Formats: sequence, C-alpha cells, structure tokens
Amino acid sequence: MLRKNYYKSGKKCRVWFYLPADVDADTATLVGDFNDWDETSHPMKKKADGTFYIALTLDTGCDYQYRYHLDGERWENDWHADYYAPNDMGTENSVVSLKVDLKN
Repeated sequence: MLRKNYYKSGKKCRVWFYLPADVDADTATLVGDFNDWDETSHPMKKKADGTFYIALTLDTGCDYQYRYHLDGERWENDWHADYYAPNDMGTENSVVSLKVDLKN
C-alpha cells in the first residue's frame, strides 16, 4: 500500500510503502529504480503486528518501478500500486507514479 505526501514546492514527495502482515515474512526490503535494484539498501521496519513499512523522499515528475524482496528469497508486488509494468523476468513490477500537475 502507498501513501504520498507532496512537498509544497511540488519537486519532492514523501512516499510511505506498506506491506501487510499476511505476507508472512521475517524480513522485507524495498527494491526499485530509486536504489538501482539493490536488494539490501532499503530494509523495511517490521511492526509488532507483522506489517512492514518504509518511507522515501523521491523526486516528482516521473514514475518508479519497485518490488518487495522478502526473506532474501522471494519477490512480492504491491497490490495497491498505481499500476504495473512488465519486467525482463517475464513478470510485472509495481509502479508508483509521481507525475503531478500543480496547476490543478
């Protein structure tokens, strides 16, 4: 699940990424365009109820593909992503869209 908070300038957005407890994982990492698909650079925090979360500040004006890497071995999409894009592995990546029109 995603939550977005745009900065007043419109140039940055704080994006909160959430994973529900039913993913049944001990660890989760956010992996995507914003970290060159590095499987270790953005570990998510696990809450007592089993949900995971992380927040990133990203540039607006583009879309970012991402996935969750669970327990260092399995991949999961965000089923509440803005949309999905095919990847080179024959599956799909989640996409968060930060293209905004500040005039409206």
